[in-house]
Amino acid sequence: MPSGFQQSDSRGYTGADALVGGLRANGMNTIFGVPGGQLDELFDAAYRAEGGFRILRARHEQGAAYMAFGAARSTGKPAAFAVVPGPGIMNAMAALSTAWAVNAPVLSICGQIPSAAIGAGRGYLHEIPDQLATVGSLLKHAERISSPHNAPEMLNEALAAMQSGRPGPAHLEMPPDVMGGRAEAAPTAAAVELPDPPCASREDIDRAVSLLRSAERPLIYVGGGAAVAAEEVNRLARMIEAPVASFRSGRGIVDDRDYHAQVFPAGRRLWKDADIVFAIGTRLKYPQLYWGLDDGIKIIRLDIDDREFRRYAAPAAALRGDSKATLQKLLPILQDEVKSPPPSRKAELVGLKERLRADMRRNVGPQMEYLQAIRDVLPDDGIFCDEITQIGFASWYGFPVHRLRGHVNCGFQGTLGYGFATALGVKAANPDASVLSINGDGGFLYTATELAVAVEYGINLVAVVFNDNRYGNVRRQQKEWFGGRFIASDLHNPDFVKFAESFGANSERAGGPKELRRALERGFAADGPTIIEAHQPGDLPTPWRYIMEAPVRGRAINIDSSP
Repeated sequence: MPSGFQQSDSRGYTGADALVGGLRANGMNTIFGVPGGQLDELFDAAYRAEGGFRILRARHEQGAAYMAFGAARSTGKPAAFAVVPGPGIMNAMAALSTAWAVNAPVLSICGQIPSAAIGAGRGYLHEIPDQLATVGSLLKHAERISSPHNAPEMLNEALAAMQSGRPGPAHLEMPPDVMGGRAEAAPTAAAVELPDPPCASREDIDRAVSLLRSAERPLIYVGGGAAVAAEEVNRLARMIEAPVASFRSGRGIVDDRDYHAQVFPAGRRLWKDADIVFAIGTRLKYPQLYWGLDDGIKIIRLDIDDREFRRYAAPAAALRGDSKATLQKLLPILQDEVKSPPPSRKAELVGLKERLRADMRRNVGPQMEYLQAIRDVLPDDGIFCDEITQIGFASWYGFPVHRLRGHVNCGFQGTLGYGFATALGVKAANPDASVLSINGDGGFLYTATELAVAVEYGINLVAVVFNDNRYGNVRRQQKEWFGGRFIASDLHNPDFVKFAESFGANSERAGGPKELRRALERGFAADGPTIIEAHQPGDLPTPWRYIMEAPVRGRAINIDSSP
């Protein structure tokens, strides 16, 4: 009997058995999901699976999808969720759009109406017109499984698409007659064989090496696509003595305790005098849009998606390939060209770090105090999960990150309310790591009821809710841009401490950074999830001053008001 399959009865294997067996063959033993009529066979197959298979049941489809997103975002590995069709998959779309934005390998497994009725518009339970096309317009891969025998192969095709080239989310749907349909013999389930990662051509590598060899003020700028090449990026930085700047998704590729690691606003200050910029696995949106370009700066782009080379300005050298595979080929060639180690820039870069942090303490002091309290308590290998909130914005540049994928965020999608459920998925996928979720009072209530899941499954997440009874960013904009006409930005909130207690969770209240530090210590030592309601002053200084800064050279391609 193939590994992962459990015969359901004497009539053979179901399509759901085949799907679960395929997931197990690929090393996946958890689905985040919400049960429903079109998923009954899938949940039953998971229950019967040989060796066990975990369904971590959420309380809302968006929660299930965000949990899978958190698992994938924090590990770089595929994670799956399961929902019913129609309203179920539509509820999950915000999480899928977030996965698309940050290239996270999230797999949507979805039910369907009966095969013979698809497209007929007869009004079956959860029916929507052309669900596959609707979902497929957003995702990297979307298919419908039409028979039990096709399930493992089609699952592997989806997993290959999610992990090959530029990673991204995928969708598989299975009608109930296929999910419950029988096959006499178990379909063959095997792990997907991924193609070798593509490497840039030798000609393009030589062009990049020539530029790097001539650099006097090199700068490396990394995004999420460089995470798989963290070791190589660190070697490169030391080889050419270059600072490594990043915005959100590149945080932790170089440990912030290393003087080479520089946060986003430091990157802008280094951009001013850089002659060669090596951009690795990044859209390079902000530097090109806001910091400015001129004839004195040459940019090398390394990206697996060559569309990135054409979005803004053409690079001086374009390396199309996987960041790790390409750097592994480039580094020995560059090493041969570097005749002697370049002068150390440690004093310069340490000084930049110190000046910038002092400047941030002056200008965004309240946020920096809270972030320092968190950093003091969160272990070095802990994971910080942000939200669309004032502390979250400041964390993009104000929170030191010491581990790869140690800052989980939603990238440019700006998905308000994604954070708490996402952090549950992070903790479920990293059970031995301390995981900290920060939330604003507005965003927290999007998925706050998933606290029931944390208590039920013993997910020991610590979550801070910064409460100012308002949508803080909206209110600031209404104050500054609309003459103080405040419309729908004030909030009526529950007592979050009592809210947590009502679910059976641990609860704390913190009046400021010092109290937050002590509450965090107790939270991480406690058994079970902890919610900490933290007092937040009504009008925090704007965190955008370090994100939306003026050009430092030439002219910016475009300036707008959105982050």
